[in-house]
Amino acid sequence: MAVSAGLGGQDLALDRTAALAWFPRRVAHLVLGGASAGAALLAVHALSGQEPSVGLVARDTAGLMGLVGIGAACCGQRYAWLPAFTWPAAAFVVPPAPNAATRILTWMLSAPDTTVAAWTAGALGACGLLAYGIAGPRRQGRGAVRRPKPVPRRPGAP
Repeated sequence: MAVSAGLGGQDLALDRTAALAWFPRRVAHLVLGGASAGAALLAVHALSGQEPSVGLVARDTAGLMGLVGIGAACCGQRYAWLPAFTWPAAAFVVPPAPNAATRILTWMLSAPDTTVAAWTAGALGACGLLAYGIAGPRRQGRGAVRRPKPVPRRPGAP
């Protein structure tokens, strides 16, 4: 979620008029952010003496970075963290059930060798990379929302 703070520049209009393509830079930003978060988590596991599960960390990091990318494209830089926070929060309160919808919703809490969890995290990662890479962060602030025109006043009205 900390990576989401840097997913947009100071001036989005200036970003959109750049001469160089932004797609590879945006994809690299998400990939490097996820790789650094995953590496930090694996380092903490190694230093604590626990056996790190590289597959589990890679799967969860890819899925969460995809959610951050989707959040940046849909909600903007300010709220890019929201999908990556609400999905796991919802997964913790869902009662366990053997149906496919529950397994997809709780992909992050599944064992490292679960196929449904791997496909869900991969799909979220790919969708997030494509959404943020192609669309970039959603515009916010002035000019982002159409405001209704003011009603003209009658002459002599208070």
